[in-house]
Amino acid sequence: MKNKLKKYFALTRLGIIETLEWRLALFVMILGNLLYLTLIYFLWKAIFSSAGTDVVNGMTFEMTMVYLVLATSLYGVVELYIVWEIGRNIQNGKIVLDLLRPIKYKYYVFWENSGVLAVNFLVTFIPTFVIVVIMTKGTIPLGWNLLYFILAFVFSIIINYNIDFIVGTICLYTESIWGINIMKQMIVALLSGATIPLAFFPEKFGAVVKYLPFKAIYDTPLTLLMTRNPSWQTVISKLGFSLFWMIAISAFSGFFWRISIKQITVNGG
Repeated sequence: MKNKLKKYFALTRLGIIETLEWRLALFVMILGNLLYLTLIYFLWKAIFSSAGTDVVNGMTFEMTMVYLVLATSLYGVVELYIVWEIGRNIQNGKIVLDLLRPIKYKYYVFWENSGVLAVNFLVTFIPTFVIVVIMTKGTIPLGWNLLYFILAFVFSIIINYNIDFIVGTICLYTESIWGINIMKQMIVALLSGATIPLAFFPEKFGAVVKYLPFKAIYDTPLTLLMTRNPSWQTVISKLGFSLFWMIAISAFSGFFWRISIKQITVNGG
């Protein structure tokens, strides 16, 4: 177990070093997020102005903006573009070398990108969170909700990674991943709460979405983070929901990979 952890942390360290070497990419990502949030601000400002009320679907304009700002910063952390990496490795034949490593491919890809995740969390989410806490003066409570958020966030990372791994595995059949991945990104961004808070969904549509795993990626962590003194029933329900989908999707992605790896063909390398 100790040797395995050393291997995993070695991959994390390499990922951190590689990410820090590409500082311009971090700067471009942060700049892109700022431009996106500027557009979102004016869009939702117009929505609330046209609504003629300070509260829409139980959320004020300030709450909505805090939610979307944090969701955008979390997206920059969680979205590691695993699908593109797996697809390229399958197309150029590099996956054959990766399969020969003394680490299962599914774990290797995750830990190889864990350094990127760690840097993005420290560089994008933490500063964003601190700025939001200071500027909003109490919109985000500071208490046990932080611990609930961390647990839900860990679950969300694993859920999102396994969804990406499943989609990446499809490349073994299609040898092209672009269209499928674009569709996946749109579905996840919409149904997870990354672009629109789930509270604004139509009632019937929202009733279906609440049972899907996507909301555990962004909506559940952010809801726990922004809720002051949530009841134990709420905490257990939301964390239990995320834990269930984390286990279910992790198991399915492993099963799907073991079946699909038999389809491997090498076009390059």
